[in-house]
Amino acid sequence: MRIETINKLCCSFDKADLKLTITLKDIDENILEGILICDECKRVYPIVSGIPIMSPDEYREFKIEQPLLKRLTKDQISDNFRLIEEASEQQPLGG
Repeated sequence: MRIETINKLCCSFDKADLKLTITLKDIDENILEGILICDECKRVYPIVSGIPIMSPDEYREFKIEQPLLKRLTKDQISDNFRLIEEASEQQPLGG
């Protein structure tokens, strides 16, 4: 995937912008491996062999993707493909 491609992609669920983290590039600076994270819903999309995996949740297998997602990000991922926010980062509810 070329770096310019990120400007054409958005979250397939809420159409929000995606944050890119690159973990591996080829000699021509094409992205081979990385992760895209939605700014709004915190959904995670891996990039494998240069291809962003952006299928709807019901067509993804968390158990298959879990080792890859764990390797690509230091954050915890829930089984609905979203980042798990640390308790210290969560906003208090009402009050």
